[in-house]
Amino acid sequence: MNLWHDARALNTLANAVLAATLLATLAAAAWWLSQRPWFTLRTVTIRAAEGHPLRHVSPPLLRGAVMREVRGNFFAADLGAVRATFETVSWVRRASVRRVWPDGLEVAIEEHRPLALWDDGRLVNTFGELFAANLGEAEEDGELPQFSGPEDSALQVARRYAELRETVAPLRVQPEALSLSPRHAWTLRLDDGTTLLLGRDQGMPIERRVARWVEAYPQVVASLNRRAEVIDLRYPNGFAIRSLAQLAEAGAGGPATPQRTD
Repeated sequence: MNLWHDARALNTLANAVLAATLLATLAAAAWWLSQRPWFTLRTVTIRAAEGHPLRHVSPPLLRGAVMREVRGNFFAADLGAVRATFETVSWVRRASVRRVWPDGLEVAIEEHRPLALWDDGRLVNTFGELFAANLGEAEEDGELPQFSGPEDSALQVARRYAELRETVAPLRVQPEALSLSPRHAWTLRLDDGTTLLLGRDQGMPIERRVARWVEAYPQVVASLNRRAEVIDLRYPNGFAIRSLAQLAEAGAGGPATPQRTD
């Protein structure tokens, strides 16, 4: 059948051409409109993310530092790139960005909350993530505990710290330093100067070993009439009390005669 004698087919073809022409015209008009100076980005509003008040980030200074990196207009701005730019700034953990009609962006900022100092000079936040920031600012509320461990173990150390801080709380002490050795053995130092040798996660769980020590602590202190310097909790059915001198002697290969308490 000849197409030119088929009225229905001709009508369908004409409608398709008309629709394509209309869409192309609308696209061109939209592109032209989007390039008008009315939509040039003029305002970037920075606020704290809900539930995350800002302590270290100054919105005016942050805006000044980042605005020169923002490209495009209301329609063309790459929100992912804008977010990534904000997240390169010290103390900014996460940024969320949205468009504000007709010429603005709104950025919600979540700051890092410092939990501890990592052994390479970086800080550990409350999510167990490492970040770089000024230590003086991080310790405005007091000295931070010190963490150390193998590469990529910051989250593991942060979680262990939270568990142990709760376990030793009845003694009215705080963890001052927590380390995880390359052989995955734990050592905890308390702010009263006591060091707990915790060993590895095998046999009795570490939290149970520490809880056993906490329960026995009053009797041990009373019997010694002094504070124990080093508590070795690496035993399945008790713990040993060492002095720093004994620990140094054992490390040098000399004999060690810890007092065992079951």
